[in-house]
Amino acid sequence: MDFSIQLSAYYPDKNYGGERVYSDMLEQARLADYLGFESVSITEHHLINILMMPAPMQFAVKIACETKRVKIITAVAVLPLHDMRIFAGELVCADIFTDHRLMLGVGRGAFKYELERLGTSMEDSREKFDESLNVLQALLAEEEVSWNGKYYQFEPLTIMPRPASDIPIMIAALVPDAIYHSTKRGFHIQTTPLSGDHQHMLGQVNAFNRGKEELGEVGEHLTLSLSRVAFLSHTTADRQKKIEMAHDYYSHFDNVFTGPGIVENGLIKPLPRKMTVEQTAENLTICTPTEMIDKLGPYAEAGVHRFIMNMNFGVEQSEILDSIQCFAEEVMPHFTDGE
Repeated sequence: MDFSIQLSAYYPDKNYGGERVYSDMLEQARLADYLGFESVSITEHHLINILMMPAPMQFAVKIACETKRVKIITAVAVLPLHDMRIFAGELVCADIFTDHRLMLGVGRGAFKYELERLGTSMEDSREKFDESLNVLQALLAEEEVSWNGKYYQFEPLTIMPRPASDIPIMIAALVPDAIYHSTKRGFHIQTTPLSGDHQHMLGQVNAFNRGKEELGEVGEHLTLSLSRVAFLSHTTADRQKKIEMAHDYYSHFDNVFTGPGIVENGLIKPLPRKMTVEQTAENLTICTPTEMIDKLGPYAEAGVHRFIMNMNFGVEQSEILDSIQCFAEEVMPHFTDGE
């Protein structure tokens, strides 16, 4: 099983400054590259202070300039927010500028507030995503593409420059049925149980494995990435503190993910959670290195290829860096090839 650091922007205090936020994320990327993590991942989100990254392609290029070998995953680019005729060219350029270390993760968008403020309704996002993905694939694979669909109508055109090689595409999906059908179409998959339990995660993994098995040899190269909030703590007191911080983080996240989307001046308002702090502790991977090894074992056995860790849920930068280093030294060797 490979490991990835999610370069996640959490911006609860505007006085901290965007420049400092992204400098922290670059420092995490450089450390991950140095310590042998397989990849780093970056989100796309606009207008909000959680997972704040309105320019993922630009940031991918910046990361590539400051690292040597680590892969860079967009997890995910929100296709309904873009015109695929422009996005396809930007993607090809980003692939070139990152020395072909780019993996394109794509999704329909998860936050109603964000989508609707940018002109796409949540109700239309699935249909618009499907057509956008089809248009993108056609533009990357063919020349003189024309289209006559619901969201795209255009005369023949060729995106330039042409792709130098195939750019791997990964689809973000949460529901097992969507995971299965996306796998059957030949896409890599990224999923997350969010704060769901172990059985929920197994249902997602099983859906991927079933789709991959039905593809046979054609699907042998496909990978499943699983993303979770994760952190290493060495004391009971520190673990409890981090769990409470993660619980508070989700009180903001749930507002825009499943809640009403109350945002003021770019800041997501916290809302009371139905889940208790104890349930949060049970469902997240905030623990000691030994406990982390035990928690990740079932993921590897189930068939997860890449574990993506979000360590930034309000934690100080120095602690995030320490956790990344500790993970590389005490946990990663138990799962990487050759160990």
